[in-house]
Amino acid sequence: MAELLIVDTDSSSISDIRHIVENSAYSFLRIYEANTAQRAMLMLKQSRPSALLLDVSLPDMDGITLGKNALQLYPDLSIIVITGLKMFEIVQSAINAGFSAYLLKPLTKNQLLDTFDRVLKPVIKKEINETVNDEDSINFDLRKPIQSAVQYIQLHYNESLTLKNIADKVYLSPSYFSKLFKEEIGMTFVEYLSWIRVHKAKNMLRMTSLPIDVIANNAGFANSSYFATTFKKIEGKTPTQYREHFFWDQTEKI
Repeated sequence: MAELLIVDTDSSSISDIRHIVENSAYSFLRIYEANTAQRAMLMLKQSRPSALLLDVSLPDMDGITLGKNALQLYPDLSIIVITGLKMFEIVQSAINAGFSAYLLKPLTKNQLLDTFDRVLKPVIKKEINETVNDEDSINFDLRKPIQSAVQYIQLHYNESLTLKNIADKVYLSPSYFSKLFKEEIGMTFVEYLSWIRVHKAKNMLRMTSLPIDVIANNAGFANSSYFATTFKKIEGKTPTQYREHFFWDQTEKI
């Protein structure tokens, strides 16, 4: 999934960027936010975004240094610097660091989208091709129906999946597929699907500041209430408790 990580302390600037993106051809982008370099690095270590949009003025580290650290993790990461400071030194530092673009605040719609067309579009196209290739590589081996089913579930966990739907894909009756699945995986189809969705949700809780209901939807749960109940049953704590515990645990390590 194409993702954009915005690192900025200016909430109005982030809001403006969100508005531009959500009302453009890039509305499919999942936007994540961080207001410190420390938080941004935690998120980057959990997942590689399609692009990093960062301000040079952060409370705990200058944006140029953060961008350099991000490139150490992902050498080909597209980094777009945004700032209200019109200083040649910043431009030169961004260029020397190998960043993809430099934009002055306040950002205009055309300015941001033109930069996305140049910097982000090639990255997204590559990601889409890789995703298509991954899905095309699924081989529904009828000699190994459960392994094929598991592979499909892992790629389509956030879609509406039913036991019958998956059983049909491997040409088994729902009842026999259910029996075989429990024997090979050690849990029922519903239990496994819930476990996969909670696992994916945990990644989003760790790496994003998205609201719980949005994470629930992105992970494939029908509503946030069912998500919270399922999450606590599997993890022993609520999604909010899990996020808070992880964040403070990682902060102490740093």
